[in-house]
Amino acid sequence: MAVEATVYPAFRLGESRFEQGSFYGRLRHFLDVIDPRTLFVSESRLNECVKLLEHFRDGTLPAGVTNAQLWESQKVKQAILHPDTGEKIPMPFRMSGYIPFGTPVVVGLLLPNQTLATTIFWQWLNQSHNACVNYCNRNASKPTPFSKFFQGYLGAVSSAVTIAVGLNVLIQRAKRFRPATRLLVQRFVPFPAVASANVCNVLLMRHSELSEGVSVLDENGNVVGTSKIAARCALLETAVTRVVLPVPILVLPPMLMTVLERLPLLQRHPRLVLPVHSLVCLCAFGMALPLAISLFPQNSQVL
Repeated sequence: MAVEATVYPAFRLGESRFEQGSFYGRLRHFLDVIDPRTLFVSESRLNECVKLLEHFRDGTLPAGVTNAQLWESQKVKQAILHPDTGEKIPMPFRMSGYIPFGTPVVVGLLLPNQTLATTIFWQWLNQSHNACVNYCNRNASKPTPFSKFFQGYLGAVSSAVTIAVGLNVLIQRAKRFRPATRLLVQRFVPFPAVASANVCNVLLMRHSELSEGVSVLDENGNVVGTSKIAARCALLETAVTRVVLPVPILVLPPMLMTVLERLPLLQRHPRLVLPVHSLVCLCAFGMALPLAISLFPQNSQVL
């Protein structure tokens, strides 16, 4: 029981199991959120988890239920059901599915020798996947017109495709580059395209917050007013996160693959390049996502 109390504190419905005031606590929290094992939870197991949490809420919890069971039940429910609507989130668009379903897109973005058509396709697919994840995990407590999401989507796709295609054209026309150098530089094109598209999406989706402000809560969680300063801080932190996230995902793999492709094994067996490339992207994505979204607390203090 002492070990369980250390690993699983007293259960708190709707709250995080980990302390959110530290980076390490937020990291452990988001590692739970993106745990891909929740993708394989059965319907019956989900119903069991929901009922157990309902018993806790109603004060009718059966004897013998542990904190560990309650925390695991909440983890399963939050991974699968939308917190506001209670509806099941489609598997590819859950936070726990972001890495498994997003990695093939990252691999496509970083493929060498991209044509104009493949550049446009992978940038469009990446922004479409991001848009679906954002929409399916949106804050549905306040009605948001679908046109706002669509506006953000169009802005993200347009900026990503424009920058990616524009940089590729400039690199192709750069006469000073040798073929090997040109290929190396092209591998880093997805990063500025994706990073700028992410920032564009944030600004288009949430620009109204700058003029209207966001809700400010007191220490008891009660709304006490709105603040434009808090809105600016929130948008800045979100934009920084959206820029930091693609760095290890879209910068580290090209650097590593430049080294790995020179190994005798991959030179003798070129068919292994794509599997190795995919594994490198998966590892980079798995490392980057929890680190990036743990940078800032979800609720910040404004002085």
